[in-house]
Amino acid sequence: MKKLICSISLFLGMFLLSACGNSVTDQSALKNVRSSNTITWAVEGDKKLFSLIDIRDDKEKGFDIDMAKAITREILGSKGQARFTLATSQSRIPLLKNGNVDAVIATLTITPERAQVISFSKSYFQAGKSFLVPKGSKIKKPSDLNGKTVIGIVGDNSVEAVKKVAPRAKVVAMQDYGQAVSALKSHQGDALTSDNGILYGLAAQSPGSLEVTGGTYTKEPYGIAVNKNQEPFHRAINRAIDKIQKSGEYNRLIKKWFGQVPGFNYKEMYIK
Repeated sequence: MKKLICSISLFLGMFLLSACGNSVTDQSALKNVRSSNTITWAVEGDKKLFSLIDIRDDKEKGFDIDMAKAITREILGSKGQARFTLATSQSRIPLLKNGNVDAVIATLTITPERAQVISFSKSYFQAGKSFLVPKGSKIKKPSDLNGKTVIGIVGDNSVEAVKKVAPRAKVVAMQDYGQAVSALKSHQGDALTSDNGILYGLAAQSPGSLEVTGGTYTKEPYGIAVNKNQEPFHRAINRAIDKIQKSGEYNRLIKKWFGQVPGFNYKEMYIK
């Protein structure tokens, strides 16, 4: 009898898990967020300027965070709530696909490969790959990395991008930016490659010791990710981005987060 009960419980558990899995695409994300008056966003917690946990109050702060809050207000109204779930470069898309979050805003580059499994909003930030190096480094352009060791991040497309511009570079992938910066400072690599906005934030955390160099060698348009077959929610996010840009709030946020960053031409991001 006890075994029968266990078998039934196991079957019911599997059935419920299967049902929950189907509900991610079968249910309307827009109806769900309106019903709960909350949009749950996957964000990263280690990218200064975009989304960083402030140790003083344990709150997420950055451009991505403010954009998520602004989009939430546009979709749900002034009383709408933006809730944040921390993700990594590896976990942000699985969190979305599994239904743990409603959308991802996490410096996520729009690529054809990713667009096969998720839907992207229109681009809300135009980044480009660059390099973070120790002050005084002789690395000034991508080809200078041939024969050098370059640090990248697991789950970030920088790892593949750098191989195209410096095919003879040795690429070492770290789990997160904390490990990557520590490795760079301890001379385990000659440069760290990622998107320029992210690297300027890392340089700002290590003033006097690290700097961004090499210009940009790719174009990295950031998009907000939602699940496939969620067109009403997808359209609502695009409309919200348009409104934020037309109202001037977008330019205000760009200036707020990037206006004081040495070397970063934030005015190139302004929407005319």
